[in-house]
Amino acid sequence: MGPETAARSPFPRALLAADTETAARRVIGAHLIRGGGPVELAARIIEVEAYIGPDDLASHARSGRTMRNAVMFGPPGVAYVYLVYGMYHCLNVVTEAEGLAAALLIRAVEPTAGAEEMRAARLRWVENRRRREGGAEAQFVRRRIEALPAAHLASGPGLVCAAFSIDRTDDGRDLCDPASNLRLELWTDDEPLPVATGPRVGIDYAPEPWRSRPWRFFVPGNPSLSSASRHARRGRRRVES
Repeated sequence: MGPETAARSPFPRALLAADTETAARRVIGAHLIRGGGPVELAARIIEVEAYIGPDDLASHARSGRTMRNAVMFGPPGVAYVYLVYGMYHCLNVVTEAEGLAAALLIRAVEPTAGAEEMRAARLRWVENRRRREGGAEAQFVRRRIEALPAAHLASGPGLVCAAFSIDRTDDGRDLCDPASNLRLELWTDDEPLPVATGPRVGIDYAPEPWRSRPWRFFVPGNPSLSSASRHARRGRRRVES
């Protein structure tokens, strides 16, 4: 069902105020929305990772509150956006009660509306990053993005932000506000999605048991899964959505 015919509602903040693992299962299948009208972008969330409190040694909150992670300590439903490697923005949804510093990293989404604008946004992002490079390499990257299936346009945390033009200006944005330019919605006619869990990826800096905690939640077999998730097979188990 497309966005023009779906019965839609803002994502309930109370669902994000639950413990983060429960919130993760509830946010799988919700829609990430940018803008509105004919230029609206929409995609269904199919992969997230949970980061839970200062005791979680894979979390940004492990060293306490800082200027960078302050939004994580805020109320549920707010966007926490940060930059990694000086290149890639990542979108997180704050969960649990204010002060607990928990969030869900949006790792991958499945486009449902505005795929070609997402592709154009990906191209703009690449052009901005490679402005000084030019030559054959930039042309190769452009051709690769132009040839991507729509399902792969936002199949990674940095790609979600590139496709939706998300950056630090979105840090602190209320994702449960129906008037927000970046928001979460439930579409009541959506089919429920199965949810599997496994270890988080890209956190080799964290000691055990944090590296092996099954805090990655995803739709098994979905074509929009991040490449890292598609290759991370250990510790997977199936749960009901």
